Amino acid sequence: MTTQTKRATIYFDPILHKALRLKAAETSRSITELVNQAVRAALFEDATDLGAFEDRQSEPLVSYDEMVKRLKKDGRI
Repeated sequence: MTTQTKRATIYFDPILHKALRLKAAETSRSITELVNQAVRAALFEDATDLGAFEDRQSEPLVSYDEMVKRLKKDGRI
C-alpha cells in the first residue's frame, strides 16, 4: 500500500530547525515524520476541544462576576 503525500515548503526558525534535526537523528526518524506527528497531535487536540464545547453547549452561562462570587463563597479565593 502506497501512501500519498503532498509537498509543502515550511520555513523554520534556525534554532527550531536545529532542534528538529537533532531530534530526528536521536530518534532515527525524519523531520517530516516529526512534523506530521506534531501537526496531527495539534489537530486532534483542537478536535477534542471543539467536541467538549459542543458537549457543554447546553450548559447555562455564568458571568465572570458570578464565578468570582462562587469561588469566594467556596473559599477557593
